[in-house]
Amino acid sequence: MAEAFIPPAFNLPVAWMIDFSMPLLLKQVQNIDRVVFRPEDAKLLRSLKDERLIYASNHPSTAEPPIAYCAAMRMGSRFHYMAARQVFDWGYGFVGRFIQSIGAFSVIPGVADRESLKASRLILASPAGKLCLFPEGEPTSGENDSLMPFQPGIAQLGFWSLEDARKTESDADVKILPAFVKYVIKGTDASIKVELHTALRAIEGALEIDPGNRNLLRRFLFIGRVLLERAEREYHVPAGSATDYDYRIGRIRHAILDQIQERFNFAHWDPKADAIQKLRFMLAQLEIIEVGIPEAERLPRLTKVELQWAKGECMRAYSFISARPEYIIARPTAERFFEWLVRYENAVLGKSKQRARDAYVFYGPVTSLGAIYDEYKKNKRKVVDQVTRELRESMDVLLTRSLELSQPIVRPGDVGDEI
Repeated sequence: MAEAFIPPAFNLPVAWMIDFSMPLLLKQVQNIDRVVFRPEDAKLLRSLKDERLIYASNHPSTAEPPIAYCAAMRMGSRFHYMAARQVFDWGYGFVGRFIQSIGAFSVIPGVADRESLKASRLILASPAGKLCLFPEGEPTSGENDSLMPFQPGIAQLGFWSLEDARKTESDADVKILPAFVKYVIKGTDASIKVELHTALRAIEGALEIDPGNRNLLRRFLFIGRVLLERAEREYHVPAGSATDYDYRIGRIRHAILDQIQERFNFAHWDPKADAIQKLRFMLAQLEIIEVGIPEAERLPRLTKVELQWAKGECMRAYSFISARPEYIIARPTAERFFEWLVRYENAVLGKSKQRARDAYVFYGPVTSLGAIYDEYKKNKRKVVDQVTRELRESMDVLLTRSLELSQPIVRPGDVGDEI
């Protein structure tokens, strides 16, 4: 039986090596040229060096943890990070040992992971303890200009840690810093359009689609329409209204996830839940089975083939969860086009790549849990909900602010008969 909890194991020589090589790693692994902090935000980070801190960032991709690492470097501090338990088994355990050495520890979604919670509280209760968390959780959305529903628990974890800290330090505080990462594609509008048109030709060729004289936006939408219609046939979902794409996409999501449940019959499945809740539940069950921790004994036994099939179907449902035509129609920026292109390339060609980009990091107002601790003791649920809501509102503001960094490269709404 696999080890259920993997603790952090800081290794300063490894951390120093990462500090030195982080720009190169970001370029090689994520194709990020620069991580940009405004001078006032760099000053804010330095001011928090000696504070107990929850660093709460958006999480549209796999690039945000290393960007948070860059923020810790700017702060002159070290963060701890939660990572999914299965990540620690990647590369025959090499990935796990590596991220352990820079402060990561495991968490198993969907179960009462007491060891992970205990480690989180211990970190945050320690003097100047810092924990990087991603309120959106998993899976990542793939959309930089939107936020997935937040998973509960960050505010409550902060207050529990504050309670622990005040057992030995009467005026202890835990603060929450909202962060938002915005990616901006490198290149001129002309060069970006050439790359997009070229990439679409390969996809259209594989799908045997004639693009005709459609413009860039209409070509993207037409490919999406073809993929949707193919999925409806594959999963036996009636097409319904020809133009109500959000509804049709929603039915595909549920059809994919419900057929996994029909095959394996997991306990506690909620057929009326929304697609994101269903997907999170399903991924949690599959991770428990794949890792092979004690909790897996209560779940269906799946072969490797069945497990890989179920995970692949989950990822397909995820691609439909994050595919909303209005997202690209309303603001057809290079960044949104490339987000969709990555999905298309993976779905049709089986592979994709990240294009060169810069990462800009924005910060919202810091929340002091110590300042509202007395109010929390009077009405815990109300204050936890309030802090969670304000964190979401802060990130929404940062998202809106970040939109100015990229502008549409074609006329918004020019969809013709495609929608």
